[in-house]
Amino acid sequence: MSASRTGRGIALATSLTGLLAAPLAVLATASPAHAATATIQILGTNDFHGRLVSEGTTATTVAGAAQFAGAIEQYRQAPPDPNVDGTIFAAAGDLVGASTFESFIQQDKPTLDAMNAMGLDVSAAGNHEFDQGYSDLTNRIMKPYDATTNPVGGANWQYLAANVRKKSDNSYALPDVAASPGTSDGATWIKNVAGVNVGFVGAVTEDLPSLVSPSGIADLKITSIVDEVKTGAASLKAQGADVVVMLVHEGSATSSCSGVSDDSAFGKIVKGVGTDVNAIISGHTHLAYDCNVNGVPVVSSGQYGTNFNVLTMTVDTTAKTVSVDTHAIVPANTVALTAQAAIDKKAQVKTIVDAAVAQSDVLGAKVLGKLAGPFNRAKLANGSENRGGESTIGNLVAEVHRWATSSPEAGAAQIAFMNPGGLRQDMTGAAGGFPSNLSYKQAAVVQPFANTLVNMKMTGAQIKTVLEQQWQRDDKNGVPSRPFLRLGVSNGFFSTFDASRPEGDRITGMWLDGKAIDKAATYSVTANSFLAGGGDNFRGFNAATAKRDTGKVDLQAMVDYMAAKAATTPLAVNKDQRQVGVSWPAQAPRFYRIGQDVKLTLSSLAMSTPADAKDASLAIKAGDVALAPTPVDNTIGNDPFDTYGTSAVSVKLKGKTKTGKQMLTFTGATTGTSFSLPIEVRKAKGELKARTKPERIVAGKTRTRLKLKASALGIAKVTGKIKVKAGGKTYTVKLKKGKAFLRLDRFAKAGKKKIVVSYLGNRKIRGTKQVVMVKVHRR
Repeated sequence: MSASRTGRGIALATSLTGLLAAPLAVLATASPAHAATATIQILGTNDFHGRLVSEGTTATTVAGAAQFAGAIEQYRQAPPDPNVDGTIFAAAGDLVGASTFESFIQQDKPTLDAMNAMGLDVSAAGNHEFDQGYSDLTNRIMKPYDATTNPVGGANWQYLAANVRKKSDNSYALPDVAASPGTSDGATWIKNVAGVNVGFVGAVTEDLPSLVSPSGIADLKITSIVDEVKTGAASLKAQGADVVVMLVHEGSATSSCSGVSDDSAFGKIVKGVGTDVNAIISGHTHLAYDCNVNGVPVVSSGQYGTNFNVLTMTVDTTAKTVSVDTHAIVPANTVALTAQAAIDKKAQVKTIVDAAVAQSDVLGAKVLGKLAGPFNRAKLANGSENRGGESTIGNLVAEVHRWATSSPEAGAAQIAFMNPGGLRQDMTGAAGGFPSNLSYKQAAVVQPFANTLVNMKMTGAQIKTVLEQQWQRDDKNGVPSRPFLRLGVSNGFFSTFDASRPEGDRITGMWLDGKAIDKAATYSVTANSFLAGGGDNFRGFNAATAKRDTGKVDLQAMVDYMAAKAATTPLAVNKDQRQVGVSWPAQAPRFYRIGQDVKLTLSSLAMSTPADAKDASLAIKAGDVALAPTPVDNTIGNDPFDTYGTSAVSVKLKGKTKTGKQMLTFTGATTGTSFSLPIEVRKAKGELKARTKPERIVAGKTRTRLKLKASALGIAKVTGKIKVKAGGKTYTVKLKKGKAFLRLDRFAKAGKKKIVVSYLGNRKIRGTKQVVMVKVHRR
């Protein structure tokens, strides 16, 4: 918390030591002594994501909904600033969606109940509020609870999204929530606290179309955050708002305050919303920051109810001035509950959480099957998730989706893709080693979005376009905060890439069951409804034809797959890499000769977690001839790309290698990774050496002796014949172990004589010749 105003003492919890605290910020001159003033407290949260259960009691762990509720109530009942006259509890979105199983399995109803119990007043809509579509948000979440007609809905707070409008009439898309005081137009909302009219304007990330299923928001248009917030703030001022707070589900890419004032997308929002906005509560990036930009607090509490933001402002409603007194990040676990109302609130919400856990245990305890090993998401060296890396769970889920839609009536899927952002947990089964039992709950938390599977027809060229879009571009052609997303792929599909090539031309090969993908041919492809609609910037799926929603839900597909494949026999982990980097040198030849070194660089040979199997080396064959293996460097780093597991290949083509078009095949004994690259092999280049004796040759007297040696790189023993022309005569001699000796007839006349020696070659070695000049003396 920043320093208090003069004459106002503020108790600071020792747990706040080290947290970023903004300096005193005054937005307007102090009010006259005779003016009526009030101090309001705004408590903020964001990205709660249904984290009902406590994950620990330290300042940096998820507090759980019960302790979080108690902490909020403690600050409401006994704020650290004793001059606080009233409190509002606000949020910046993603309260539900991508939730843990306890909430997810019950459609986030326990989270709605917990937030209602906490007295949440207002929230921006987050992208995850739209996970099940616009209709689900407005007709379930935002509609009053009814045991018959709406048993799993009923948020009592107002959701706001000024930059979400209906295409039909351009009106704001979100309705007024009946249970919330006052009336909202869907963009703005006002609440009077201690005589102060506190106005809120909300907005959701402009990336919403790429983050949710496009079909779920087909009737909506997403407009500019800056323009809509400026309009909404001006409207609030016109309605008599004394304070305007912006709630925005968009945030800084860094926890440093430089990220809220630079030229990043969020920095431009902060600087662009205008002077009517007195404070900004943000989210989406899951980072905690407590900043101040030109006197305006710009804050985020991080994620999952670990912290909450506290802002205090003194408002003179007569002079129309606002002073920002303090703003800070407070870890929920560090708040001691001393007020009886706070203790009671924690107990009330704990009852909700306990009931949710009990019900989820019942629903989630069913064993689906057995796992032979862990199916992990990709990780960086620092342990964080890497959505840019290939993973065993990504490939498994893609295969499950292909399998679930492989019947003729479901589309006879040949290939399936899975977006990494749809994988929210690893799938490791019960603790205690492998094989392990996999429960319904453990499967459900992997894919918590309840997407359906969509089958479609795509040409090979369209599939290539989708793979090229793994190098990300948003709808404005900018590079998102996650610049690369590696798609999971189903069994039998393999591709190669070269990241050094120009954007849009990095996929260098695609195969299905060992056969090259024909760019003009059509294939049956399956993806979840989010991805099939162009989600995560994979807009290439929008070009597909014959799209149809199979109605199969992704989680049910996994349930069915486990029943069919792993009810008794543990499901083995497919450890092979299915997208491998191949980079040839800039001066790589068009063909290689026997005996020549083939050089190239391979990458993306390793899954990234310690539990993942890795190859120390790859065996290499040219055709059916074994060559020297190439070592693999499996060092994992922190770049969010799929490059780990590298090998600088330099391998000599042995003499037994066949000529013509050959496949250079690489195989990892540990992972089973196997792929082939076409090369053209031609005959080795023959080398010929001929020496004559004696040094002095006399016409009609000396018979010249030839010592012949033929060699070729990579071939130990050269075979074949040598033809010699000298003195008008032709001789042929057969090589033995690459050597031959020949005695020429006497030269009849003196002078300079030419001896032409030709190696005639064989099926592995190209022929060559050498001309030897000798001097023949008269006597």
